[in-house]
Amino acid sequence: MGFFDRFSTDIGIDLGTCNTLIYVRGKGIVIDEPSVVAVEKGTKRVVAVGADAKKMLWKTPGNIKAIRPLADGVIADIDSTEIMIKYFIDKVMPRHQFLKSTRMKIGIPSCITQVERRAVIEAALKAGAKEVGVIEESLAAAIGAKIPINEPAGHMVCDIGGGTTEVSVISLGGMVITSSIRVGGDKFDEAIVKHILSVYNLRIGLQAAERVKIQIGNASGDGSSVNEKMEIRGTDAITGLPRRLEIDSLEVREALREPVSKVVEEVKRTLRRTPPELNSDIIERGIVMTGGGSMLKGLPKLISKETGVPVFLVEKPLECVALGAGQAFELFKDMSTDSSVYDSLND
Repeated sequence: MGFFDRFSTDIGIDLGTCNTLIYVRGKGIVIDEPSVVAVEKGTKRVVAVGADAKKMLWKTPGNIKAIRPLADGVIADIDSTEIMIKYFIDKVMPRHQFLKSTRMKIGIPSCITQVERRAVIEAALKAGAKEVGVIEESLAAAIGAKIPINEPAGHMVCDIGGGTTEVSVISLGGMVITSSIRVGGDKFDEAIVKHILSVYNLRIGLQAAERVKIQIGNASGDGSSVNEKMEIRGTDAITGLPRRLEIDSLEVREALREPVSKVVEEVKRTLRRTPPELNSDIIERGIVMTGGGSMLKGLPKLISKETGVPVFLVEKPLECVALGAGQAFELFKDMSTDSSVYDSLND
């Protein structure tokens, strides 16, 4: 271990569409909060960040705006992203320690453009990091899930976040095959909102749809699961008045059919592109699922049924990308893969 390694603070960040998680070497996961910033209109003064700001989504008075800085896994508002990163880091680390020698590695979807990648790095640098690198989310998730990625064997990871689903085959420390689609937990919520409006003429918010997904959502239609029910409240699209509605898990599964099918097809497409020798390993080891979207009940079972391959949900799916991004410093001793981007931002 070199001089810089001993005295630097290594930070791994899962800069998610829905939630931001931060890992600090020696401390573990120190931040797990919604990716939301609330600012005062005109002055741009920060009113709240994270969990407090999420409570304000769609409920703010005219002078306050609640922003989700990321959309579909990429930065939609760079200023708000910078504010959010700086706020979370300040919350858990002394500022003098952060400024001295901080190395930061951030998980990103493989489908983002060079411009979007540059925006992520620029936001972290403006927040105060001295050295910034990026790592593909599925590779970070594999490291965080303790998959032996340096083995000469194929491992498949399906990471479903709020904005994207990334499916990768990893062998000998690198990604042999990777594919990513902009479908994730947010699209699941939007599908529920759309279904309830079209079938029942009831308008509900995305937070209400998320509660429905978590409480009674189920992707598997094998008949073994209990048909659960819950009450939801919203606005009647015709009368404009408040109304209640009871919905069951069978209907929620129907609402989720389209986005869930896209995830399943992406897994199948990646398996078809995988060399036979690696597919043989995947059949033996199974597909590992990470990310908050993979926690939808019945989804691992559905993917296993559709592909004929065993599927395993990791113990802490939400934490894998942040853990893996931070631990990547130990596996990959230098950040040479990101140096050209880093240098160009500091010219």
